[in-house]
Amino acid sequence: MLSPEDTASLIYLGLLGLAVGGTLLVLLRSNFAKTAAQLLTWALIFLGVIAAHGLWQQIGPQVMPRQAVFDEGARVVIPVSADGHYYVTLELNGQPVKMVVDTGATDMVLSRADAERAGIDTTDLAFIGRAQTANGRVATAPVRIDSVVLGGIEDRRVRATVTDGALDESLLGMGYLSRFASLEIRARQMILTR
Repeated sequence: MLSPEDTASLIYLGLLGLAVGGTLLVLLRSNFAKTAAQLLTWALIFLGVIAAHGLWQQIGPQVMPRQAVFDEGARVVIPVSADGHYYVTLELNGQPVKMVVDTGATDMVLSRADAERAGIDTTDLAFIGRAQTANGRVATAPVRIDSVVLGGIEDRRVRATVTDGALDESLLGMGYLSRFASLEIRARQMILTR
């Protein structure tokens, strides 16, 4: 069974096909060779766009810039992503964890999965705190992360929070970001400087 979004897409494509087909029929009657050449050109463009869209998941990470470290580990540059957010990969206790930078979050907030990846035993955590999220109120547990590395910058015993609620991606909040001397957003880049 088709979802409502799939049904709407199918109706849209059908109407678009009728409009294009009707236009082609009118054009074919007047000048067949010229219309056939234009039709072939547009078909190739359309196929190229579909191919590029399909391959973007594979080639996008190679084309789009990633976070970079400059000045012997004193400055980290994070490019804005296509969705307008800033994503950063930190090493938590030696394990890479991708986070979205959230200046509205007080602490570094970890999903259970990311906390476990960082070696935190989530079964023994005391979920005594409460936090308001976009998905509603969730219970939270305070933790300390032994080692947090961003580029060449390492911090020890960093305070964080683990949530028991649904969290798509862990959040990098002000508790960690305030360890930097400056946070600047310029030319679609976030620049963290120690």
